[in-house]
Amino acid sequence: MAASTGQNGDICLATLRDTDRDRYLACLLSPEDKRGALAALYAFNAEIARVRDMVREPLPGEIRLQWWRDLLEGSASGDSTGNPVAAGLLEAIETYRLPRQTLVDMIEARIFDLYDDPITDRNALEGYAGETASALIQLASLILSAGEAAKSTEAAGHAGVAQAIAGFLLLLPIHRRRHQLYLPLDILSATGLDRDTFLAGEDRPRISAAIEAFAGLGLEHLGKARQSGRVPAAIFPAYLPVALAEPVLRRAARAGASVLDTALQLPQWRRQVRLMKASVTRRF
Repeated sequence: MAASTGQNGDICLATLRDTDRDRYLACLLSPEDKRGALAALYAFNAEIARVRDMVREPLPGEIRLQWWRDLLEGSASGDSTGNPVAAGLLEAIETYRLPRQTLVDMIEARIFDLYDDPITDRNALEGYAGETASALIQLASLILSAGEAAKSTEAAGHAGVAQAIAGFLLLLPIHRRRHQLYLPLDILSATGLDRDTFLAGEDRPRISAAIEAFAGLGLEHLGKARQSGRVPAAIFPAYLPVALAEPVLRRAARAGASVLDTALQLPQWRRQVRLMKASVTRRF
């Protein structure tokens, strides 16, 4: 017998606690009747986001992503009810009429993660963030209130870019070890660097300038998200994780080249307090 919607939601929430603690907390701060669907969406995102960490070569990663794409397109082999995240996601899609193509585009964007190709410029970075972090905010907003979601597409777009840049800065030491880089080449070029010299980590003044510019781009998008108008209360829980971006971006701008070696993440208790405060003030 297939698990019920509630059971799948509970399993997704438990899974999310291990794979994405910040969005797990955001779910707990969301309306109770929406938590299961949000947890399924976020657990799906965590699954496709960590494929690179689970494989040694790109091909097995592409196969994993293809399974999710087939699931959304209705051609996956096997019974999806055996996978609570997959079952929960399909239930959320049907219940809240989530656009499958947006989810497929999220998967397609994650193929980039499997390789070490550089991001050429800001436009390419914003496109990647738009199909991943921004799309996730928009999908979560649809679950929370389809009517209000359309009013904040501009905020979701900019907030997602800021959130993505903060995430790249947090993961920079890991990405560097596997010769992967998400800083756009045009930012590196403007500071007199190329991909190899940045990853070598020796020219600290120029690297600091590049990181400051990258963090500044994130702060610029965060400011535009805030200036685009107040996010309706009904969908604000979709923006809760964005509240964690600013401290990372500001710490990175100050730390400069030290970001290559030093963790920027706030302690768990401080992240939790920041999320709770954001849920009360409705400001990210």
